[in-house]
Amino acid sequence: MTQSVAMDGADKARMPKQIPYIIANEGCERFSFYGMRNILVTFLTTSLLLSMPEEMRKDMAKEVFHTFVIGVYFFPLLGGWLADRYFGKYNTVFWLSLVYCCGHACLAIFEDSRNGFYTGLFLIALGSGGIKPLVTSFVGDQFDQTNRSLAQKVFDGFYWIINFGSFFASLLMPYFLKKFSPTTTFDIFGVLKFTLTGPSIAFGIPGVLMLIATVVFWTGRTKYVHVPPAPRDPHSFLNVVRTALTTNAPGQAKTGYFIAVAGVLLAIGSMFLIPKVGIVAALCLALVLVMGFGGMGTWMQLERARGIHPDVAVDGVRSVLRILVVFALVTPFWSLFDQKASTWVLQADQMTKPSWFASSQMQALNPMLVMLLIPFNNLVLYPFLKRKGVELTALRRMGTGIAFSGLAWIVVGFMQVAIDGGNALTITWQILPYALLTFGEVLVSTTGLEFAYSQAPLAMKGVIMSFWNLSVTIGNLWVLLANSSVKSEAVTEQIKSTGMSVTAFQMFFFAGFALLAAFLFALYARGYTMQNNYRQAK
Repeated sequence: MTQSVAMDGADKARMPKQIPYIIANEGCERFSFYGMRNILVTFLTTSLLLSMPEEMRKDMAKEVFHTFVIGVYFFPLLGGWLADRYFGKYNTVFWLSLVYCCGHACLAIFEDSRNGFYTGLFLIALGSGGIKPLVTSFVGDQFDQTNRSLAQKVFDGFYWIINFGSFFASLLMPYFLKKFSPTTTFDIFGVLKFTLTGPSIAFGIPGVLMLIATVVFWTGRTKYVHVPPAPRDPHSFLNVVRTALTTNAPGQAKTGYFIAVAGVLLAIGSMFLIPKVGIVAALCLALVLVMGFGGMGTWMQLERARGIHPDVAVDGVRSVLRILVVFALVTPFWSLFDQKASTWVLQADQMTKPSWFASSQMQALNPMLVMLLIPFNNLVLYPFLKRKGVELTALRRMGTGIAFSGLAWIVVGFMQVAIDGGNALTITWQILPYALLTFGEVLVSTTGLEFAYSQAPLAMKGVIMSFWNLSVTIGNLWVLLANSSVKSEAVTEQIKSTGMSVTAFQMFFFAGFALLAAFLFALYARGYTMQNNYRQAK
C-alpha cells in the first residue's frame, strides 16, 4: 500500500505538457526584445541623434534608453491589472503581443523619424511590459501542489531560454546594423531586387521573431491551464489598505493616515521637477513616494482593518507589504544591471577592439555566462555549499547577488579612471565586470522570479509579479535622477575637485549604492518569514 501511494505521488510530479509552448514563445520574444534593446544606444548615437553635439548625444541616448526601460517595466502594472480583473492571463498576453509586433514594425519603418521611432518604442514598452509579469505567472499557473517541486527547474529553464535568445540577438543584431548600413541592395535570383537600410534590417528581424513568438503562444491555447480572473473582491488589497488608512480607532492618532497623505502631497510636489528631470522621471518619483509613504502608513494602521475584513485578507496585505520591502531593496541592483546596455557600451566605445567588432556585441557575454552559470550553480555550487553546511536560501542568494553587482561596478570604475588617464585598454578588460555582474544577476533574477510568485497571495499573482517588474522601473529611475543631478555646474565642479571624471565618479557612486543596499537587504532578510502560496491540486 505504501509503495502504491509513493508511486502515485511520483506519477503526479510530472512536467506539464504545455510548458514547451510557453518556453519557445519566451525564447523568440526575448530575442526580439534584446535584439532591438541592445542596439538602441548605438543606433541613437550613430544615426537618429546625429544632429546633436556628441556629448549631448550620449546623454540623450542614455536618457532615451532608460526612459524606454522604465516604460517596459512600468506597464506590467497595467497588464497585471487587466489580466487579474478582466481578461485573464492568456487573452491579455495574446492581444498585447500584437501591439508589441506593431511597435517593432514602427522601428523598422521609421528609422529616420524621431516621432515614428519613439512611437515604436512606446508600443514595444506597452506590449512587452504588459505581458512581462503574465508570462512568468502563467508558467506558475501550470503547476499545482503535486508538482510544484518542478517549478523552480522550469523557472531556471525559463531564464535560460531568455538568455539563449538574448545571446544570439546580442551577437547578430549589432553585426547586421554595422554590416548593412547605410543601405544594402538585395537581388534574389535576378527576379526580385530591393534596397534596405541597416537599421531597418537590424530592427526588422526582431519584429519577425516577435510575430513567431505570438503564433507559437497561440498554438498552445487549448492545452494551457487557464486560471480565470478573480471576481471583484470587497476584501482586495486596495480595499483593505483604504480601510486601514481611513478607519478611526478611539483614543488612537491617525499617524499612518497623515504619513500617507504626506506621500501624496510630496508626489504632487514632485511635478515641479519636470523641467529638471523630465516628465517620466517625475511621474515615477511620484509613484515611489505614494507607494513608500502609503505603505508605511498602512503598516502602522493595518490592524484597524481587522474585523471589517477577514483575517486572511489583512494578513495577506501584511505579506504583500513585506514583499514590497524586499523588492525596494533590489532596485539598486537594476540601476547597475541595465546600465551595461548604456554606460558600459559607451565605455566600450573608448576602448581598443578589432575593426569588425561592435561595442554593443560585448553584451553577448551576459547571456552566455547566464547559460553556463545556471547549471553550474544548481549542479555544482549549491550542492557543494550545502554539503559544507551553507544553505543558500532565496533571500541569501538575492542579497549576495546585489553585492556582486557592486563589485562589478568598482572594477569598471577603476577601468574608467585608467581610460581617463590616457591609458589604452582593450575591450577584453570588460570580461571581468561582466562575469561579476552576471553572477549577481543569476543570484537575483532567477531566484526573484520564483520568490515573487511563491510569496504572492493567490488573488494577487499577476499584480505582485508586476511589482517585481516595477522594481526595475525604479532602478532605472535612480539612473535618470543621478544623470540629471550631474548636469548642475555646482555638482560637476564638486566632482572634478575629486580628480575623477563625472563618468568615473558615477560608477563608484553606483557601486556604493549597491553595496549599501546589499547590507540593508541582509538585515531585513533575517526577519523575513517565507510563504508557500502555490494553488492546491484539483
